[in-house]
Amino acid sequence: MLITAIDVVARESTLFAALWFLIGGIDDLLVDIIYIARRISIGLRGSSPLPSAVSSVPPGRIVVFVAAWQEAGVIGRMLRAALTRFEHDDYHIYVGTYPNDPATISAVAEVAEKDARIRLVIGGVPGPTTKADCLNALWRALLRDEAAEGFATLGVALHDAEDIVHPLELQVYARWLQACATVQLPVIPLPHPQSRFVAGHYCDEFAEAHAKTLVVRQALGAGLPLAGVGCAIRRDMLGRIADARGGSPFDATSLTEDYELGLTIGAMGGRVCLARIPEAPGGPPIAVRAYFPDTLPAAVRQKGRWLTGIALAGWDRTGWRAALHPADHWMRMRDRRVTLALPVLAIAYATLLLWSMSLLVHGVIGSPPPVLDSLMRGLLWANFALVGWRLLVRAAFVYRAYGVEEACWSAPRVLVGNYIALFAARRAIGLYVRMLLGAAPRWDKTDHQFPDLPEQAAQ
Repeated sequence: MLITAIDVVARESTLFAALWFLIGGIDDLLVDIIYIARRISIGLRGSSPLPSAVSSVPPGRIVVFVAAWQEAGVIGRMLRAALTRFEHDDYHIYVGTYPNDPATISAVAEVAEKDARIRLVIGGVPGPTTKADCLNALWRALLRDEAAEGFATLGVALHDAEDIVHPLELQVYARWLQACATVQLPVIPLPHPQSRFVAGHYCDEFAEAHAKTLVVRQALGAGLPLAGVGCAIRRDMLGRIADARGGSPFDATSLTEDYELGLTIGAMGGRVCLARIPEAPGGPPIAVRAYFPDTLPAAVRQKGRWLTGIALAGWDRTGWRAALHPADHWMRMRDRRVTLALPVLAIAYATLLLWSMSLLVHGVIGSPPPVLDSLMRGLLWANFALVGWRLLVRAAFVYRAYGVEEACWSAPRVLVGNYIALFAARRAIGLYVRMLLGAAPRWDKTDHQFPDLPEQAAQ
């Protein structure tokens, strides 16, 4: 009876997981088809809808916001690198800190004393609050400076304390914000020399997301979420959002204010643009680069926050687009399908254990193992084909961004990504339950690193 029970549970769980994997695989395949069709269409027209170079940059001050909580180890080097790298005539960098973080304040003040383009802003409440709350403090400081100094701001760019900025990005913002309410550059994680798998799986995911998925979202006219770094919002659009929210453009109760901000701007009629522009003909894109978490606990913590803010609490907060927009609804569902995909993934791994137990027990007692029917075999082969295609597509985008070596590692890193996602889901559920019970959202940030040689790391 025990053997029969194991066989039945293994077969039924296999069927359940296989059906859901088939749905998810077809969902991903549709995105691939749209991307390929778009590339073919561009090739037939002989031109791309995106300009190939930055030219005729209009005047206008770009203000960069950097929210910093316990970033003393990286913020000084990040600011010095940005001051050296930015190629734009009119910009300032506002850095938000907390009164109970003297080390970060000191690191920022040391740079600000030598360059007036750095503005140190110390918030009024001890940290950590949320990143959005810190950004709101920077917004209020900008309003005071505009009134006192009489300058006009074209747009506000967002960066993190560990980012390697691109020399041309402010020029892209200044040009594109003439036509777009918001501009998002690609984010390209740096391969970590001591973390090929954990940090490396971020390289794989962002290589595909920012070269394919966001491109498809934009082509379909769906809401385009922001990455929180490498993006800029036009000053008048932020003012509109602030007026609608009682004076603060960033929602301090959100764990993923960047994701929600892009959808909010789109819902208000603002045009959100993904700018994939090569820094030179045939060269890499103008993009933001940074190290991502290189340990399992740090990656789980970060992805737990993302999952909570986007797929759980974010679903409650943003809902669905008010007007009927099938493409936007589809993309939001893709953002949130992780709430279904992760339990299915857990069941799939459990199924492998069940089949192993079944084969072992049948081998010990000498009975024939169960045989799957033709329908089940066909379903499994379809899933294997979709998984194989998925791995090839990811490897192609990783190859395009990082070269052949990283592309070869992208397949085994899928297992690492699944492992991190499963534990991040458990953490996210705990965070979400605490929020439902009234706990205030807090900035659950990770420790950051900055390369010793940013010029080399940015290549």
